[in-house]
Amino acid sequence: MTSTSLDLRSKISTNLDYTRDGVQHGHLTIPHSRNDSPWGSMLMPVSIFKNGEGPSILLTGGNHGDEYEGPIALLKLIQKLDVAKVQGQIIIIPALNYPAVKSGTRLSPLDGANMNRAFPGDPDGSITFMIADYVQRFILSRVDAVIDIHAGGKIMNFLPTAVIHNLPDPDQMARTKAAAEAFGAPNCLILEELDARGMLDTAVEEMGKVFVSTELGGGGTSTPETIRVAEQGIHDTLVHFGALQAAPLGNGKTRFLETPSNAFVIADKAGMFEFACNLGDTVKEGDVLARVFDIDRPAEAAAEYRAPCDGIVIHRHLAGLINRGDCLSVLGIPV
Repeated sequence: MTSTSLDLRSKISTNLDYTRDGVQHGHLTIPHSRNDSPWGSMLMPVSIFKNGEGPSILLTGGNHGDEYEGPIALLKLIQKLDVAKVQGQIIIIPALNYPAVKSGTRLSPLDGANMNRAFPGDPDGSITFMIADYVQRFILSRVDAVIDIHAGGKIMNFLPTAVIHNLPDPDQMARTKAAAEAFGAPNCLILEELDARGMLDTAVEEMGKVFVSTELGGGGTSTPETIRVAEQGIHDTLVHFGALQAAPLGNGKTRFLETPSNAFVIADKAGMFEFACNLGDTVKEGDVLARVFDIDRPAEAAAEYRAPCDGIVIHRHLAGLINRGDCLSVLGIPV
């Protein structure tokens, strides 16, 4: 197994050469000592398509293990991408939180950690933090832009939406917005995160690079439409960056939305959850979004949750039960 000198500062090694032209399908070797394999490792798949000089783009899926559009779209891309049409380098990690993808869970079953709260990572930390550290130091440092495909997982559902953030640097913001527009999802949300610390998004943006994410559907599964949006968006954004020599598949039209300060509606009651509208509905301030019933108090009126502002319903809690503190809906307003 080969390893660069930089890799020697990480417990993770690789059989890939990031500087070599051509197609490589390899893995990151992640030490994982356990009861059934004391000197065991996990082999996390990575593919590289490199052809001469040009932009370097990282594509990731499986940041959360119960979100399937990213891994599926990227596996399909790995199987069909023609390196002769690549200009520069495309690095593909279809299962960024590999243990979580293997178990179909949002968080890693090995350390309970959220990959999207683990950056910049820790080379001496648990497996999630080791992976984040390796990606931060040895991959993000090599690339110009990152496309990270997310969906709602088992508990949430979203309108098919690209996601970017409001960045303080005007040039970086313009480049990011242009990339999101090229992705061509039906919607693009300029999102104010509840908690941005530790996110892959933040790690990339703090380097001054372009980061485009998504929220595509949910329910712990995928649909033909959400897979189509992911595949077309990845293709067209690679074309936009000049990393793929091909014609765009879509028209590049997207509706830009933003989150007002009161966009997140949080439940303060636990119980049986009724969502009272549909994703994509336009609501007015005061309209009922959802109700929560207490099964132990059948005669007690349900708690009603109303729209805090005029907007478009872009997210909903999907499970039939809800807990105090859960986000039950998010509204977006057109930019």
